[in-house]
Amino acid sequence: MAAPVITEDTPFVPEDDTYHRASDDPYWFETNWWSLNVPERRIGAWLHAGYSTNRGTVSWRVFVWDDRGADPGRLAYYRNVPDVPMPAGADLRDLTLPGGGYSVTMLTPLMDYAVSYGDADASFSVEFEHRSVHPPQRFTPGQAPAMHNPHLDQLGHITGELVLHGQRIPIDCFSVRDRTWGPRGGHHSRSQKPEYVRGEYRVANPGGPRWREIERERGRGRIQYVFGHTDERTGFLGFVRSQDGDTAGWSPMNVGWLLRDGEFQRLDRTRSRMRNLRDPVTGWSAHMQIELVDVTGRSMDAEGFSVSHMCEHAAGSNALMRWEYDGKIGWGEDQDGWQLDHFQKMLRALRATRRP
Repeated sequence: MAAPVITEDTPFVPEDDTYHRASDDPYWFETNWWSLNVPERRIGAWLHAGYSTNRGTVSWRVFVWDDRGADPGRLAYYRNVPDVPMPAGADLRDLTLPGGGYSVTMLTPLMDYAVSYGDADASFSVEFEHRSVHPPQRFTPGQAPAMHNPHLDQLGHITGELVLHGQRIPIDCFSVRDRTWGPRGGHHSRSQKPEYVRGEYRVANPGGPRWREIERERGRGRIQYVFGHTDERTGFLGFVRSQDGDTAGWSPMNVGWLLRDGEFQRLDRTRSRMRNLRDPVTGWSAHMQIELVDVTGRSMDAEGFSVSHMCEHAAGSNALMRWEYDGKIGWGEDQDGWQLDHFQKMLRALRATRRP
């Protein structure tokens, strides 16, 4: 019997809340990711775990950042625990990750979850509920960020408490979770197009500042992911195709959603775009302009400013973003992912534009 055809409208099922049966591919990998923010403290936070199913190990990390430092040594909190053995039969619907990791409990299938983590030695803990605003949104097959694997994004209302250096900080925000499963790494992470295999990083639309040409070099595996929400009725999410940008810096959005008056609709990828202005010292995103149109023709213009950054791998950053749209303020993130050599190349070109 032929496998069922999966489209962007195929709903997820309750079994997608837990780990899936893996193929025999050694690179089978399954993630869960939770994000939250505390705008008045310029705080962003992640809890993320990647399960290498056929190796039987999980790597997890928890980090909190604010405007006092972006690298792991200066973050408000950072812990990264790689490759710890995962117990057989692990069920993500009710699981504490091994090695002192965070806990996830499914409350309502595909919608509501409780997440908690504590590190007594650092006087740190976080505990919250993610109450989803809408069913999980599917952006596969053949779409970023997981070109060949199932992927979901889901906006939620997050309430709880963060304890940082012993200080109790309430959490009440709207942010996003995601999940991905399937082969990742090895040949799955490399483009099979001949010119990319040979290292020919083509620029589709040459011209403009040199640093912008480097931004849109093809074949580097870059991805940029932005979102911002005011509440359960207003906001947006999108993946940016930087490699297809024009000489003025406008890059089309690949997939995503527009949330207006409580109604979600997918973005029109032919009419939605983003322009990013970078800090000439750090190279990180500083100021963004976004023009969105959904598949029904509704539109939104958003302008965003980064207020704090987290740089885990010495290249691009995860930024807490303050957005303005429709006379409202929203909060969210910019996830600007680069390979290190590519980012260093862009940064040298960007700094060359500065006056002595």
